[in-house]
Amino acid sequence: MMDAKRRLWLNREICRAAFSGGGIYLTFEEVTKLVLAFRDERDWKQFHNPKDLALSLSLEAAELLEVFQWSGDDLEVLEKRERTVEELADVAIYCIYLADALNTSLSDAIKHKLDKNATNYPARKAKGTSKKYSEL
Repeated sequence: MMDAKRRLWLNREICRAAFSGGGIYLTFEEVTKLVLAFRDERDWKQFHNPKDLALSLSLEAAELLEVFQWSGDDLEVLEKRERTVEELADVAIYCIYLADALNTSLSDAIKHKLDKNATNYPARKAKGTSKKYSEL
């Protein structure tokens, strides 16, 4: 197991590499490590319990939805794309925090849910329809 000093150094190196620009593409696991490193460097984990994280996630999702409020027929709101992406990132960050608080990884949770959805929504029945699985 890695000692705390080594882990902090590694987290800083990961963050430095990721935020140095140059079109770096990160894996989902690398992004997760960055998000958790950001949290840990600020000692915020102590405030992260599932209830408060779920509330925060809901609030961030509402901020994302607010971008589209009163947009009428404009379904993409392109002039607010930057804000939309920022709010989407906030939602994703809270998803990572919540998964960590629940002692699971978000990628594992997504994979499990996709497997379940594949059973409920087989492509041959669900393709091109918005019906619920119980209606297929």
